Amino acid sequence: MSVLANPPPVPSTPVVWADSRREAAFTRWLDGIAPAHALRPASLRPASADASFRRYLRIDAAPGVAGAAAPPGGSRIIMDAPPDKEDCRPFVKVARLMAEAGLHVPRVIEWDEANGFLLLDDLGTRTMIEALDPADAAACRALYLRALDALVAWQAASRPGVLPAYDRALLERELALFPDWYLQRHRGLQLQGRRRDTLAAMFKLIVDRNLAAPAVYVHRDFMPRNLMIPADPAEARLGVLDFQDAVFGPITYDIASLMRDAFLSWDEEFVLDITVRYWQRAQKAGLPVDPDFGEFYRGVEWMGLQRHLKVAGIFARLTLRDGKPKYLADAPRFIAYIRSTAGRYRELTPLLRLVDEVEGTQAATGYAFGRV
Repeated sequence: MSVLANPPPVPSTPVVWADSRREAAFTRWLDGIAPAHALRPASLRPASADASFRRYLRIDAAPGVAGAAAPPGGSRIIMDAPPDKEDCRPFVKVARLMAEAGLHVPRVIEWDEANGFLLLDDLGTRTMIEALDPADAAACRALYLRALDALVAWQAASRPGVLPAYDRALLERELALFPDWYLQRHRGLQLQGRRRDTLAAMFKLIVDRNLAAPAVYVHRDFMPRNLMIPADPAEARLGVLDFQDAVFGPITYDIASLMRDAFLSWDEEFVLDITVRYWQRAQKAGLPVDPDFGEFYRGVEWMGLQRHLKVAGIFARLTLRDGKPKYLADAPRFIAYIRSTAGRYRELTPLLRLVDEVEGTQAATGYAFGRV
């Protein structure tokens, strides 16, 4: 006899598989784990996709079923990560590290390593960015302070030799995405002679500055789209997602990522406000931030510049190679970030001129207050 007197209807948005063999492997896996976790296969539906080859599905669990390995009721998330394109081992490892650090992250309930299927806790349906009002920074401060709680806890758990190093080679590979994909493939700019030499000199300067920062655990995409509002009002911690690319690198990276967001821009007053609060909390937690806030903030700006150049290249690649044009629509935000930082530091003037040449924009002339 079925446990459910009234089984849930089939979702209106079906899960589509491009590969029938992968669909068959998934069905076998789901049928095998469903009884132990009281899962309702008929409730399976898309949850979200990201910029990689991973996608996420949501599935309901029957309420009040004794013996289920996961808490009864509610829903679970299934990660579909083709093993020929995605390695789930970093996700599983970092999830454990973050949980040990006290962060609110999805628990890995089941893992079919060979096929790239994971059953995870569902942290909810509302991201932090959906709860923010871009027109009211003051009303958003409390959420950002909760994000700082998670960030400081993550960094305070740091140990060398556990995660891959965010070293010179990786920083340089990331920066190369900007000329390779944004400038050459998107803008059609040939990088030869002066232009090539200018970028090489600017990239060396950026990497040298960023490698001078102390190293901690780095989420590497710590931003409101990857932070979740808990469904349980008793849960004070924001949920943290999309952490599988975590590394051991500059302490300035994640705060730069949080406050210079890929999909949301704030006035510098609010950016400074939250960054100061992070710096104060980091000091209190014994993290290796520069004791001079001005020096620390300059380090955050230079780290943000590396990220902005990288992401502009990634967004171009997502459009031109992977057929995801919505990402490139946000490229102007990153070009604005790049121009703002390059315009603030004299050493970066050649980079500003190159970007203005490519974008057809005009660099500010005359004296600029705060230019160093």
